[in-house]
Amino acid sequence: MKARNIMEILGTSSFIVGFLLAVFTGWLWPNEGWLAATIVLLGATTGMLNITGREVMPFLVASIALVVIGQGDVFSPLNNFITDLGDVLNEIVDSVALFAAPAALVNAVRAAFALARPGIIK
Repeated sequence: MKARNIMEILGTSSFIVGFLLAVFTGWLWPNEGWLAATIVLLGATTGMLNITGREVMPFLVASIALVVIGQGDVFSPLNNFITDLGDVLNEIVDSVALFAAPAALVNAVRAAFALARPGIIK
């Protein structure tokens, strides 16, 4: 196998496993530290291997939205409809934001370096 194929498989696998792990962690095990560390590692791997130059800005915008939503208990009113539904959704969003944040950091640094490179001024 070529190195590029291996990197593509690793990148795709890190996204799928990381996203699913984030959802299940938020749903079933929201306070497990080792799972949080694994999610962060998979998020950083995803950010390094899956996001192309054209995708950086849309990805950063989506990541910002996830992190902002994850900071508040926006789904808490759903607890009045179904017991603990809002709390579970908040934990899932928190875990997905935990997955997206390191990938966003990697790509924000990548974007900063791209902007800092000397270029032609138009």
